This record gives sequence, C-alpha cells and structure tokens, in this order.
Amino acid sequence: MSDRRSTASRASRKLLIACVSVLSLAACSGLAWWQWDRFTSAGGSYQNLGYVLQWPLFGLFPAFMFWRMAKLRRQARANAADGTDTVDAVSSGEAAAITNEGSAGPRPWTRIARTPVVRRAADSGDTHGGDAEDPEDAALAEYNAYLAQLNAREQERN
Repeated sequence: MSDRRSTASRASRKLLIACVSVLSLAACSGLAWWQWDRFTSAGGSYQNLGYVLQWPLFGLFPAFMFWRMAKLRRQARANAADGTDTVDAVSSGEAAAITNEGSAGPRPWTRIARTPVVRRAADSGDTHGGDAEDPEDAALAEYNAYLAQLNAREQERN
C-alpha cells in the first residue's frame, strides 16, 4: 500500500515540477514580449533589449534547477550503491575528504580555534616600528608615521 502512495506521490511531484517549469517559462516569455514591445516603441532603449534576452533565461531556470537536483540525486544513489563516500565537488561546493569508515552520513562540524594577532604599539619617535625582525610591524609603523605627518601638515594649514 505504501509503495502505491510513494509512486503516486512521485508522479504528482513530477507533474507539479513540470507545471511550475512551464508556468515559469510562459510568464517570463510574456515579460520578454512586453519588453520587446517597449524596445520597438519610440521610447525604447537597449536596456529593454537586454531584458528581452534575460527573461527567457529566467523562465528556463526552474527547469534547469530541477534537472540539476535530479542529476545530483542520481549521483548520490549511485555512490551509495557502490559503497563509496565520495562527494562531487560541484554539488557540495568544496572538495570533501574520503573517510576511512565509509559512513554515508554527514560529517560533524569542527570548530577551528583562531588565535588573535597582537600588534605591539610603536613608540611615537620610532618610525620603523622598533622591531627589525617583523617587516609587517615595521611597515605598519612607517605608515602610521606617514599618516601622522599628513595630519600635522593639515593642522598647520588650518
């Protein structure tokens, strides 16, 4: 009994997806026609022509999205059937490491502790940062000294 329900549910879901895709394409084609009319009118511009080209793409996007989701679902089923735990880098957005356990479940989140970077304050008379070993601190101190000079010149003008 549940097998019939899942088949009927799957069929109605596919019908709903097809209807949404067709309605989206029809609505966006109508908007493209409207923009074409605006483009060919006396006050039309090339911006309207750009919209004429964009609207059909917007209308096709739901169909592409559902096709891509179905393709990724088939890949996941194939990987599960093979017993591999590989994740497609395109579908996950990042390359995933293959675990030794072969578990098909999601990997737990791990938090990476970040240590704050502490900058030493340079003496007001020292324009080179006082630490010759760290070029970043020396560059920062030199830049701060330059800004102080610019500020002093601005104060002299006023």
